[in-house]
Amino acid sequence: MIKACIFDLDGTLTDTLESLTFSVNETLKEMGLNSITSQQCRQFVGNGARVLMECALRASGDAKLVRIEEGMQIYGRIFGENCNYHVAPYDGVAKMLKELKARKISLAVLSNKPHRQAVDVVETIFGTGVFEMIQGQCDEIPRKPDPAGVYQILDRLGAEPGEGIYLGDSEVDMKTGKAAHLLTIGAAWGFRSREILNASGADAVIDHAEELLRFL
Repeated sequence: MIKACIFDLDGTLTDTLESLTFSVNETLKEMGLNSITSQQCRQFVGNGARVLMECALRASGDAKLVRIEEGMQIYGRIFGENCNYHVAPYDGVAKMLKELKARKISLAVLSNKPHRQAVDVVETIFGTGVFEMIQGQCDEIPRKPDPAGVYQILDRLGAEPGEGIYLGDSEVDMKTGKAAHLLTIGAAWGFRSREILNASGADAVIDHAEELLRFL
């Protein structure tokens, strides 16, 4: 019996690619470096802000990452101001969440996005009270694919791993869910391909948010 659903954020609940690309490119512009494409950004996201900026700097010519600390400082400021830039929920997500709430399923978000921005995006797009817990990247909890964040959320929600579903859109998410022994579902509408999700251990891959309901 499923008691809890834990969701990734970027590429799973919300389409944040434009906000991420915009913030990265504004950072690179301020640093006097070349911009990246949205397709490059799509491939760079998933492992947290620092990895995103490391990839962006390498793509822009800073192969040795000599300016990474400068980049992180600038990106933190710019992204903090623009984390909701053109962000929208994916089709069917709001309806899916409403149905899960109606079925008394506990909901949570676990993201490698910085914690403050993760909360900002979730509460701006979905309002407060939809999710019982929102956890973004912070120093106290290892980032995904370490399952520590999943276990903390399950403990807070009063659920065991066998009573949970993890939905995400990347290889990082599939490894996270499997490491925590949750039913791990890939979101084919997100930032990675169906092939990558399957190769990363997804128990199933779905094409539309409302398909998640068949696993309850």
